[in-house]
Amino acid sequence: MPQDDTAGAERAEDRARDHAESLERGRVLFAGPCTFVISAARLDQVPDAVLPEVAFAGRSNVGKSSLVNALTGRKTLAKTSNTPGRTQLLNFFDLGGRLMLTDLPGYGYAKAPKADVERWTRLVDAYLRGRPPLRRALLLIDARHGLKDVDRRVMAMLDKAAVVYQVVLTKADKVRPGEADRCLAETRAEVATHTAAHPEVLATSTKTGAGISELRAALADLAAGNPVSTP
Repeated sequence: MPQDDTAGAERAEDRARDHAESLERGRVLFAGPCTFVISAARLDQVPDAVLPEVAFAGRSNVGKSSLVNALTGRKTLAKTSNTPGRTQLLNFFDLGGRLMLTDLPGYGYAKAPKADVERWTRLVDAYLRGRPPLRRALLLIDARHGLKDVDRRVMAMLDKAAVVYQVVLTKADKVRPGEADRCLAETRAEVATHTAAHPEVLATSTKTGAGISELRAALADLAAGNPVSTP
């Protein structure tokens, strides 16, 4: 085999090994204990900044709680509902003492009084802009609909606050393969224009498990860093 071909094959083997090791780190992390910590209605109720945090944000009924449950392999860790706007608090979960998961209230349409929606929207915005241990915000987008103006408002806010966020498509099983590919390509192109956005866009399905292992691996990399020190 020519030298260039041999080197290329070795690089491919290294990438495959690294990928497998990354997936295993994610599996081990999320197979461990995950416990509910607190539901916060105000910022002064959030837990001390001890662990790196990952927040799950997105429109109402986009599947935030379902994704938390799928990642952790627990069907009822985070409460799910078919009613948009059911989650109205910041819900914190301790993942094995290595990572804090924060399930945020949804933004946009919700079956709740307008004053309540405005209140928890302000709470979410304040949390995302001013939480020092927040390592990444996962911005969940329904694959059936793609990015909407309300998502772009949040993206602009995160860009301005220099908060790293990663777009994750949900409910990928509910769209045809061609439509899913189109949504993924369009989302990647738009994400590339945002300064604080992580370049990788993941497509997931809590029903089929698609993309779940890859997302676990990405979050395990964040947990691998040093714990956050309390001021």
